[in-house]
Amino acid sequence: MLHNKNRFFTALMALGFTASLAAPASAAVVASIKPLGFIAAAIADGVTPVEVLLPDGASEHDYALRPSDVKRLQSADLVVWVGPEMEAFLTKSASGLPAKKNLELAALNGVKPLLIRGAEEDEHHEEGHADHDEEGHDHHHHGEYNMHLWLSPEIARQSAVAIHEKLLELMPQSKDKLDANLQNFEVSLAKSDQQIGSELAPVKGKGYFVFHDAYSYFEKHYGLSPLGHFTVNPEIQPGAQRLHQIRTQLVEQKAVCVFAEPQFRPAVIDAVARGTSVRKGTLDPLGMGISLTKDSYVKFLSQLSSQYVSCLKGA
Repeated sequence: MLHNKNRFFTALMALGFTASLAAPASAAVVASIKPLGFIAAAIADGVTPVEVLLPDGASEHDYALRPSDVKRLQSADLVVWVGPEMEAFLTKSASGLPAKKNLELAALNGVKPLLIRGAEEDEHHEEGHADHDEEGHDHHHHGEYNMHLWLSPEIARQSAVAIHEKLLELMPQSKDKLDANLQNFEVSLAKSDQQIGSELAPVKGKGYFVFHDAYSYFEKHYGLSPLGHFTVNPEIQPGAQRLHQIRTQLVEQKAVCVFAEPQFRPAVIDAVARGTSVRKGTLDPLGMGISLTKDSYVKFLSQLSSQYVSCLKGA
């Protein structure tokens, strides 16, 4: 009798072992930030779960990984991130991942030609280099390019293609579903892109300031007219000379709007806009409050478009 029991337990353990071997079929994709999670969720819909590392309200500029985050990265089937110039906090963990698990979007061959140079290269530099020296070299802005890639619909499409390719390698049995998901994403993105283009057309010539230099890809794609930004790095307050420069342009009515962000509502924006007719709006470059579904990315772009329009058009 005892011998039979032992055989029964051995069989159970063997079954458990087989099940644990089969488990990775539904393993997770981990995206560094929410908008990358939106793109991944569209491709992985109905195939595998997607998680986002950065919690709502946290900034990709100064996040510190927790031990639980490191575990999630190590056990993920695929990690999707922009690259070390954006998520410096991920560089060490990502370098330990095998190539098939590590998708660095800024390094994709299709993305490299689409990169836009960062603000340190542009004309908003009259106040010298003092502010930039304080930034140190642990932020993404030390690089040559603006790394807010997810705000480009075309780079989002390239990213979706790359995620599809990686998941196909990992889960060839789900090819039909992955193919259909990619096709649906591309169709939905093209349709949304046209709608947003029409929505933004009436405000193309209206000048405005954004709080930080995050929106170049979106602005260039839709032909908007930014006058500049308060800061390159949202952790560093803009200098007095920069603020005076912006204030002068607001008083001369060159701008109709200044935009803050949900996680950065700096008093400097209120101070600079005080006594002028300029309107204040909020732009959300990370899609806080949007949950991960197959339609999240197009919702995110549409929300951003509405945020621009509501402030630039005014009542």
